[in-house]
Amino acid sequence: MQYCTNCVYPAASAFKLVFDENGVCSGCRVHAGAGKISYEDGQRALQELVEQYRAPGGSNYDCLVPVSGGKDSYFQVHYVTQVLGLKPLLVTYHGNNYLPEGERNLNRMRSVFDVDHIIFRPSEQMLIKMNRLCFKKMGDMNWHNHCGIYTYPVQIAVKHKIKLIIWGEHGFLDLAGMFSFADLPEMSAKVRLEHGLRGFDWEDMVDEQEGIREQDLLWAKYPTDEELEASGVRGIYLGNYVPWDANEHSQLVKDLYGWEESSEPFDRTYRRFSNLDDMHENGVHDYLKFIKFGYGRATDHACKDIRSGRMTRAEGIEMVKKYDHVKPRDLKRWLEYVGTTEEKFDCIADTFRDPRVWRKNVNGEWEKDNIWEE
Repeated sequence: MQYCTNCVYPAASAFKLVFDENGVCSGCRVHAGAGKISYEDGQRALQELVEQYRAPGGSNYDCLVPVSGGKDSYFQVHYVTQVLGLKPLLVTYHGNNYLPEGERNLNRMRSVFDVDHIIFRPSEQMLIKMNRLCFKKMGDMNWHNHCGIYTYPVQIAVKHKIKLIIWGEHGFLDLAGMFSFADLPEMSAKVRLEHGLRGFDWEDMVDEQEGIREQDLLWAKYPTDEELEASGVRGIYLGNYVPWDANEHSQLVKDLYGWEESSEPFDRTYRRFSNLDDMHENGVHDYLKFIKFGYGRATDHACKDIRSGRMTRAEGIEMVKKYDHVKPRDLKRWLEYVGTTEEKFDCIADTFRDPRVWRKNVNGEWEKDNIWEE
């Protein structure tokens, strides 16, 4: 297995990486400066862009901001309201498994920022069915979250004729270097379907055995091309224009707005300020990523911290060695949530192991190449 010589990402990652002649991955190369513009130029360009969408005479919201209540959401709304001076509508898809701190952060946003906030909470029983179905179908019980986050805010923007959606960072640019910053990629139906939803869509979730009907999935239907064209809705990424650093964002929103990180450490990563909107995101959901691709959230976080200069590669390797393999405590809660057993979970999870990564040893146990053995 090839690993990046600068960060700790493996070649068989969940997103496509390209390595240069020195073995440095595309994510590191782009983070190092490919197409980056200065803060002043980015702020100026963004200000000019949003002025085109400011609602005349206060006749509508100036923009829509999809939020989870996390540290990036707080930073987005802070920047939109305090720096750009816009009146946003906040929209949240609620996946039902928030940590207590995450729930408090979410519910405080409308008062902290003095804004209107729509929180959509799908049927709990439907979400349990979706957890069970998507785990079996693709090894990702959180697919409904990806779908809801990428879909429901766009539905609301079209319905309320809000032409500008301001997302946070472009995840595939940030992690993998899919684009240069100079490309200024925007949110699109293609990004949603091919990358966010991994090629699945709502019609793939209609399931007779689970009792999931089309009528249960109205929140998951993306607007048609005709509806999008008629509405003029456009989705931009704040991270294309503003320096994006999760550590700095979390400290800023703690200081200014009393934002809370997790009170307890996670089993599978050293950070406490990420993914508070789903207690299983850093746990069993991420453990499945390890089962599939051989790495997990600690690798993701270490790569970000190595690139920003907060951690050496050697320190990152220690984080990977300590956390990536851990089977988390929240698995018990999820098994009870969906009504299955750990034995069945392990059996299904093993079917998703990537053969580029995993092999069985002479004892019939799964093994792989590890970064600390390179």
